[in-house]
Amino acid sequence: MAELLRTKARKPQYCSLGPVAFLLIMIFLVFVGEAAGKPISLPGVTLPSRKDVLVLTPWLAPIVWEGTFNIDILNEQFRAQNVTIGLTVFAIKKYVVFLKLLLETAEEHFMVGHEVNYYVFTDRPAAVPRVALRGGRRPLVLEVPGAARWQDVSMRRLGMISSFCAQRFLHEVDFLVCTDVDMRFRDHVGVEILSPRVATLHPGFFRAARRAFTYERRPQSRAHIPRDQGDFYYSGAFFGGSVAEVQRLTAACHRAIEAAWHDESHLNRYLLDHKPTEVLSPEYMWDERLLGWPAVMEKLRCVAVPKDHREIRHR
Repeated sequence: MAELLRTKARKPQYCSLGPVAFLLIMIFLVFVGEAAGKPISLPGVTLPSRKDVLVLTPWLAPIVWEGTFNIDILNEQFRAQNVTIGLTVFAIKKYVVFLKLLLETAEEHFMVGHEVNYYVFTDRPAAVPRVALRGGRRPLVLEVPGAARWQDVSMRRLGMISSFCAQRFLHEVDFLVCTDVDMRFRDHVGVEILSPRVATLHPGFFRAARRAFTYERRPQSRAHIPRDQGDFYYSGAFFGGSVAEVQRLTAACHRAIEAAWHDESHLNRYLLDHKPTEVLSPEYMWDERLLGWPAVMEKLRCVAVPKDHREIRHR
């Protein structure tokens, strides 16, 4: 969430196109029903209720807001597939102080009813707190070296995620969700976010024009995006997908020079060339202290924890 300060045995991989297919089928059925003068009634199924926000990208990927999914149907689908979800967090140096709150709130709101592996990357394994976990959920501490600068941690985490995807994640989980550690879960975050390649709209730019996006503008950088290109501005603090897709994304993003906004710049370049199969609304990554709570945000699901950046980053 640091970037908000500038804006106020191997398991099979699953490819879930359910939300897109569901939406297209519903639109078709409504059109046919209206043409025939007959209402369409499907037990237990409702059309997305949001008309105040964009719910579909130009490439037909769903944009997930409250009111655009039926969690009971989705839970049944993913339980039948017996999926396991991995959550990766980096608790380097003093950032380990945020870990307890993140894990405690994840147990309350994150993928409830599903198996979860919490992958904690840290240079201080002895400082990782003990948190009571539900059955089928386990913490896995992965010791990694620290770094002198927070920017180095930001860039190196992508390489570490890529390496661990190959070493173990491909054999242990079906989907990965990667989040910053200085966050807390505040409301439901479940299987509605599971898709091969998932990005989150940056809360500081989801209403902004493309010319305002802080893409990498230096042509010599591999993260460069010309001013006449770009779809959305995505956050580097919350992304995910199938393990294979996350491995491809993180491998492509970490082998590059440091960009204007570090790993987030490379993430945006990659996702311009490899479109997300699902886009999460800013409900899934928000800073209420800086941005308030606008009416369009019916729920705040994952929010930033207030902190002194200078105190945390440089100690």
